[in-house]
Amino acid sequence: MSLTKKQQRLRRSRQTRVRIALQQTARLAVHRSNLHIYASIISDDGARVLASASTAEKEVREQLGAAGKGGNAAAASIIGRRIAEKAKAAGIEKVAFDRSGFAYHGRVKALAEAAREAGLQF
Repeated sequence: MSLTKKQQRLRRSRQTRVRIALQQTARLAVHRSNLHIYASIISDDGARVLASASTAEKEVREQLGAAGKGGNAAAASIIGRRIAEKAKAAGIEKVAFDRSGFAYHGRVKALAEAAREAGLQF
């Protein structure tokens, strides 16, 4: 029995989450769909979301223009900067990057690099 593409991604993400749990730091979880990209900073015990940003937010959609294209690298870097600003406001400097089984490439990479440039450490 072969795994579907989604099952393979979720399998990869489980292994990453186990490793991150051992670090006992907040994690920056990223999820991408065809239309949007979402980033959340989750507490080290996984109980609550400390900060979040996505291309589905009203202010971000206005920033992206009339088309509201959230499915590209430019939109991902906006979200990276935004999540870093929200993290600093919440007093979070250091996080573990959880790419949720997605390849570190394209939009996921753009988000991570923008968050690093904005001062988030991981």
